[in-house]
Amino acid sequence: MEVQRESMEVDVLVVGAGPAGLSAAIHLTNLIEAARERGELTGVAASEEFTLMVIEKSAEVGDHMLSGAVLDPVGLDELLPDWRDRDAPIAAPVVEEGIYYLTRTGRVRFPITPPGMGHHGCYVVSLNQLTRWLGSIVEEKGVELFTGMAGASPILEDGGFKGVVTDDKGIDKDGNPRSNFEPGIELRAKITILGEGPRGSLTGEVVPKLGLDEGRNPQNYLTGVKELWEVPAGRVKAGTVWHTIGFPLGLRHYGGSWIYAMSDELLSIGLSSALNYRDPRFDLHGVFQEFKTHPWISSLLKGGKMVRYGAKTIGEGGYFAVPRLYHDGLMLVGESAGLLNSKRLKGIHLAIKSGIMAAETAFEALTRENYSASVLSGYDERYRKSWVHQELWNVRNFHQGFEKGLFSGMINTAAQILTGGRGVKTRLDARPDHGFMCKLSEMPKARSPIERKFDGELTFDKLTDVYASGTKHEENQPPHMRLIDADICNDRCTEEYGNPCQHFCPALVYEMVEGDNGKLKLQISASNCLHCKTCDIVDPYDNITWVPPEGGGGPKYGGM
Repeated sequence: MEVQRESMEVDVLVVGAGPAGLSAAIHLTNLIEAARERGELTGVAASEEFTLMVIEKSAEVGDHMLSGAVLDPVGLDELLPDWRDRDAPIAAPVVEEGIYYLTRTGRVRFPITPPGMGHHGCYVVSLNQLTRWLGSIVEEKGVELFTGMAGASPILEDGGFKGVVTDDKGIDKDGNPRSNFEPGIELRAKITILGEGPRGSLTGEVVPKLGLDEGRNPQNYLTGVKELWEVPAGRVKAGTVWHTIGFPLGLRHYGGSWIYAMSDELLSIGLSSALNYRDPRFDLHGVFQEFKTHPWISSLLKGGKMVRYGAKTIGEGGYFAVPRLYHDGLMLVGESAGLLNSKRLKGIHLAIKSGIMAAETAFEALTRENYSASVLSGYDERYRKSWVHQELWNVRNFHQGFEKGLFSGMINTAAQILTGGRGVKTRLDARPDHGFMCKLSEMPKARSPIERKFDGELTFDKLTDVYASGTKHEENQPPHMRLIDADICNDRCTEEYGNPCQHFCPALVYEMVEGDNGKLKLQISASNCLHCKTCDIVDPYDNITWVPPEGGGGPKYGGM
């Protein structure tokens, strides 16, 4: 369909109102204001027509933000030194922590917290609330912030990044314009900062096209599922941080759980799993429900109420998977850049600092009126001189060390602690997660389905949890999970893998239903999608491409 689009010139465009993108907008505005007060503001930013714009696909800032989460305040201290006096939405300072190994019915506490995994001086937070708060600061500064607007496609011209095209609205499921059709806009920017989070659709398209991943490891991922529980007061002290390994994942499956007390009556509880697993029947949502039946966990939740659910992927490839962070007219920040400490399972502080560094680089480029890679490479220089680089370097082989299971990973971790992050090899190689899954013929037991029952009080089916996520989409729109070849799903995948999409999706998007000919066929319920993008990562044929749905749709992670 040919579409006539309006075009708008923007000086700096930030795609994604997460911690990284919002920090970039805040810090760039601060730099401009300070230079103006000193009478030293020059270049494009000195113009009255200077435009800094942030776009976000969720209906409200923070709606799609999901994490555990425990915040290391080091990044926030740099961005907003007075944040403690600004009524920042901090749930509780960490007052107690521990790591446990779970058996089916018991638990063993680690005698010490491994180096680099402690939470002294950190805070339990809701990432949704923290991001909303940062968004309010951006708006107070007069930055143009538009929600319900997704970046649909990049504008690449003359070898450079020239901006993005936003999503069309009012397209029906067959691709035809409805009566309320509104075409997306060409946002042409001198500098674009991509902060889409993990597995961003724009980032995933331009990184290979522009060769930003040359010489890097492929990114590897975990998916985490989380529920927010109201529990009887006083059961767990606010600020308690517990992590577990072992049950129900087993010894060959990398992942673990968290239990964070956001208050005396509110628990954040979740389970994360690496996506390089082998069993095509593996269902993280189902395993998480099983986790809650452990005697210790069920005792924490007894008499409580589940109030919210969500799922999110986490980029864990680490230092060697970080792409080149810049190109002509482009910088990558936060998890779009793969900036996450896999050992600590923390990235908010790294995202904030990356936004600060990108803002400083953008300010320099605006002052010089030069937006080429030669100037924006200053972002990479700042990164390499920063504590972000040092932190990632110190855990550079952590995730890869667990590829063969828990025990080998712990041996690798011990070696890394002793060698400053190196471990048994200078650089452990990696391969894409979708290449690990075994065919049914390679795992005879995998032909047997796993049956689970849910009681509706402690454990819940996927549809119940999706309802608890607040997810809503316009029903009559094109599916945003695009199949490269639908025949693979209905024939080859059924025979070779047993259609693992119906298991790995934590939101009941994919189901095998009986077709007119009596054969099973794939049914996609896109309106259930939580935007976690697990399907885009782990499908064994790499046959699914996730693209943004109509802006404003998706989960509503209030308090998560």
